[in-house]
Amino acid sequence: MIKDQRDFWAGLLFMGFGAFFCLYSITHYELGSASRMGPGYFPMLLGGFLFLLGLLITLKSLLFKSEEDDGGKFGRFDWYSFIVILGSVAIFAVLLRPAGLIPATAIMVFLSSFGNLPFRWKPTLILCVFLSALVWLIFVFGLNLMVPIWPAFLVQ
Repeated sequence: MIKDQRDFWAGLLFMGFGAFFCLYSITHYELGSASRMGPGYFPMLLGGFLFLLGLLITLKSLLFKSEEDDGGKFGRFDWYSFIVILGSVAIFAVLLRPAGLIPATAIMVFLSSFGNLPFRWKPTLILCVFLSALVWLIFVFGLNLMVPIWPAFLVQ
């Protein structure tokens, strides 16, 4: 008997994605060994961990009751937040090349924060600055990704 619906379905979803990535990396890439890893080794390993995590979550949902009063049942789907967040990611994709990484990230974070009602200005602006700096540190400084940081008219 399922005691926590959310954990049960989340665990199955994790297991499905983990199995997919394991099978895809095994069938499409060379795995290699632990000492000489091939291109499929790391995705296969991550897929295996994701599958294992999903299995543990699914087992937990069968053994333990949810801590919430609603018994872990799904609530109504929030279409507004879904559309706002998905739209902000689409706007980021459109703005990345012409606007640059930092403005596109800040705009995406700002717009997606409207999905969490009530909207608050101060935490949103702090989050915009923090995540823009973090994205720059990770992708430009850390991974040396060749992406425009600022709009072209500001750089020239």
